[in-house]
Amino acid sequence: PTASGSVACYGPNAYHSPMTPTIDLLMQHCSVRRYTDQAVSDEHISAIVAAGQMAASSSFVQTTTVIRVRNPDTRAQLCEVSGGQPYVANAPALLIFCADLHRNAQCCAMHGQSMQSGFIEQLLIASVDAALVAQNSVIAAESLGLGICYIGALRNDPQRVADLLGLPEQCFAVFGLCLGYPDQETQTKPRLPHSLMLREERYDGADDPSLIADYDATMRDYYASRSSNVKLQSWSEPMSALLGQKESRPHLLAFLRQRGLATR
Repeated sequence: PTASGSVACYGPNAYHSPMTPTIDLLMQHCSVRRYTDQAVSDEHISAIVAAGQMAASSSFVQTTTVIRVRNPDTRAQLCEVSGGQPYVANAPALLIFCADLHRNAQCCAMHGQSMQSGFIEQLLIASVDAALVAQNSVIAAESLGLGICYIGALRNDPQRVADLLGLPEQCFAVFGLCLGYPDQETQTKPRLPHSLMLREERYDGADDPSLIADYDATMRDYYASRSSNVKLQSWSEPMSALLGQKESRPHLLAFLRQRGLATR
């Protein structure tokens, strides 16, 4: 049960049965935004990305490219793009995960084919592939004692990011990933109740409003009692503010089309 006792939410204390070390690691996940000065070794980065490559890939298209950015000036500019999040500039390691169909177009050219590009399905496949590779990489990184923070704000100015990284057509940066050894105490946020996530046979959302209301109470308790960045906030209120606004990076459609993606 949660602190409020109102709804069974999921987090590191949700299970009472024995866990495997892998499940235990997954249940402890949280974002880390402050890091020590300890460098992340090249060997660790290579192992992390290699673990990422072992993620499932739709039809084995392998449409992900990872770019490690070390140049301080490039890091500073990516920080600007990301709304000034300082860890983009100063985290010990920064990886950029790209949905990359350019390589697949090259495969077609090697065999005298012209890739039929621009389909939404291709964009979905490439983006999902990038997310799967990244999450595998995150699990590997956390198993090595590293903390991580995803940076979706690179999509604030995808063209500038593409220019900074020299991305070809059919390739765009989906998000970044900061890595380093944690220099902060972290608390795992309670997740949605299991009954809102796992459905049996079909989607039955009749009880969802009441379950969300209970979860809101849990999140208010969590935010009010955590050790840092205390605030009075539920879960549904900021979600409503975020998803209820008229525009959310409306420039992305034109950018994707300009890069030969999402044209049909």
